[in-house]
Amino acid sequence: MKTRTVTLTDNATGKSIELPVREGSTGPAAIDISRLYREFGYLTYDPGFQSTASCSSGITYIDGAEGVLLYRGYPIEQLAERSSFLEVAYLLLYGELPAREQFATFQHTITHHTMIKESLRGFYQGFYHDAHPMASMVGVVGSLSAFYHDSTDITDPRHREIAAHRMIAKMPTIAAYSYKYSVGEPFSYPQNSLGYCANLLHMMFSVPSEEYHVDPVAQKALDMIFILHADHEQNASTATVRLSGSSGSNPFACISSGITALWGPAHGGANEAVVHMLSEIGDVKNIARFIARAKDRNDPFRLMGFGHRVYKNYDPRAKIIRKMCHEVLEKFGDTNDPCFELAMRLEEIALKDEYFIERKLYPNVDFYSGIIYRALGIPVNMFTVMFAVARTVGWVAQWMEMIGEPDQRIGRPRQIYSGSQRRDYVPLAERAVSG
Repeated sequence: MKTRTVTLTDNATGKSIELPVREGSTGPAAIDISRLYREFGYLTYDPGFQSTASCSSGITYIDGAEGVLLYRGYPIEQLAERSSFLEVAYLLLYGELPAREQFATFQHTITHHTMIKESLRGFYQGFYHDAHPMASMVGVVGSLSAFYHDSTDITDPRHREIAAHRMIAKMPTIAAYSYKYSVGEPFSYPQNSLGYCANLLHMMFSVPSEEYHVDPVAQKALDMIFILHADHEQNASTATVRLSGSSGSNPFACISSGITALWGPAHGGANEAVVHMLSEIGDVKNIARFIARAKDRNDPFRLMGFGHRVYKNYDPRAKIIRKMCHEVLEKFGDTNDPCFELAMRLEEIALKDEYFIERKLYPNVDFYSGIIYRALGIPVNMFTVMFAVARTVGWVAQWMEMIGEPDQRIGRPRQIYSGSQRRDYVPLAERAVSG
């Protein structure tokens, strides 16, 4: 079958080049420009990589126009309703849903890797007493290669698998300890009798002086949020993990770099920004004024948690999590907390107001996840940490896919240089004052 091509002609020289078109299994095709610079001397310019496919991947597919999200071909709606986070983790790592025996083995492996070295527990003591949990997490995850250097040979598939299992298993423990240290409470060991999300909640909220029972609704809500956040194609943090991994860095360092990228308010901090916005609005009676501000192009105020860079339709994850949000609020929502009433009123307006409908500014997954976290008693500074726990699965799957590629090369973006042209050095004594 003939390969599809695109002809590019330089109007200045009349020179033409045939560029192959790379087809995926679903979604838009991509023009392969790898020969462009070599034959034409031109680079491409795409700030933010909005029109650039940086890799070929078989993990996640997004159709922003239609509001579609698939993990390994499975619709996110089906996985959120019928699956579990650990089963989704297996799917993302290995490409297929597990058989009963495969899942039992995987679940056992993850459960029995949740503890961290005792000396690593002491690592937290080196942080300032009120360190942000994300800062602690970045440091601890980055240090894992010093404790688990027996699984850092990235050329060995078994080493890569062991490192993947360790990262997924230990991340809830690291997250819970980051929280415990920030509030000055003793660490709680993981419990092998508990499931993945139940264990995280237990380690966060249990104390030695009394029993703690994980509420089934809280566990279910957290499991669903984690499924929805497990992977999301080549976002900023995932691209960072891939770029770091392309240099041959150990997997723990790569995941730490992803956590750093996720920390930004434009990425993983969006659900935290939602709660801050609700606090700024303060009262239901102020909603109309803030809605007017949001519609004013000259006003810097923006409604956080509405719209999405990729989805130009309703975020499919938001449709799923909306029902869970209402279920959680019904059970845990404090009727005296104005945050929840504000959120529900904003949701009602956004789904009916023509301004929002025309611009497709629907509530997104960050809007609802922030409200759920607040209702579950998870503090705002832990929101992004929870996101990191869930997204670790996607990061690890993407890293393993990239390392396993036969033609994998180090990432090296180019630039348009806009600095000074070549100039000669002037001795210090002969220089005039610049500027």
